[in-house]
Amino acid sequence: MTGSPKANTDRNASETAFISEAMLAEAEAIRRTATRAAGEDAEHWDQAVGLLDGCTGHVIISGMGKSGLIGAKIAATMSSLGLPAHFMHPSEAVHGDLGRVRTGDVAILMSYSGGTEEVVNLAAILRTDGIKRLGISCNHQSHLARLSDVHLAIGDVVEACPLNLAPTASTTAMLAMGDALALAVSRRRNFAADDFHRRHPGGSLGAGLKSVTEVLRFRVGETLNTVREDCTVADALRTTGSGRRAGALVIVDAAGRLSGIFTDGDLRRRVNELGAALLTKRVSEVMTARPSALASDALVRDAVQLVRERRLDEIPVVDGEGRPLGLIDVQDLVSMKVIDLDG
Repeated sequence: MTGSPKANTDRNASETAFISEAMLAEAEAIRRTATRAAGEDAEHWDQAVGLLDGCTGHVIISGMGKSGLIGAKIAATMSSLGLPAHFMHPSEAVHGDLGRVRTGDVAILMSYSGGTEEVVNLAAILRTDGIKRLGISCNHQSHLARLSDVHLAIGDVVEACPLNLAPTASTTAMLAMGDALALAVSRRRNFAADDFHRRHPGGSLGAGLKSVTEVLRFRVGETLNTVREDCTVADALRTTGSGRRAGALVIVDAAGRLSGIFTDGDLRRRVNELGAALLTKRVSEVMTARPSALASDALVRDAVQLVRERRLDEIPVVDGEGRPLGLIDVQDLVSMKVIDLDG
């Protein structure tokens, strides 16, 4: 028996309300922590960013249970943003992994209660070894806070769990704090898109940060010819050749600067309008003048943005003088998996 439709509807409504309340509880934990960071704890946060920015070694992140899982993600985020970091389990640390810690490292130790035995013991050992420690716990009076050089307080948190037991809102706040620290340090170090690209050469992230000139399949003088704007459409079409060709003609003025574009779609529309008379028209009469174009230092992600915002299929790439270097085709972006035309 599945129950009456009304009972099922009432149950589903109750469940979705609970789901919403759970997510809002986690959002509230972040909001409160963010308010502290901008207000009463601003000095603590400035000290924390300074400590990490001054790190000459690696950032060691440690925590037990759910805090440890969050710590592993924070370590990955920091590494991707130019701050080498790795996770170290507090129990494994006292069974040999302390050998991974070197002078110049900074440890981030996380425990919401601030009293987790394994984390507190590790903090005490690292203090003896002279390793700088950044603690993250519920408040500045915790045991972990007293063993830290710098401490960040999450504040009082009501967990999303109805029993207020399962770490949910507190670990979400920890994650947000770790991400904020990573971003603040990378900002202070002037971490740029090129730096990010070097650490993400694979996947869609890496592809999006490539220069458009790296991925040009249709290059002027190699696989793409330009067409003078005073040329007839018939003569212009002859320049495309018989092999694989671009889906547009790139039009230039007498000085060789980009002045227009004439796409396959334009050709079909104009044929329907003008018939055979189209062939005797000058290209300048039927082209799209002053088309959107990308500079030679633009990134693939800039091409993706143009495609999404303006629904373009072909985008010219020009040098500093406005002379065409090549043409980005939307199908090239699809093959790179940086855009999905069905999405």
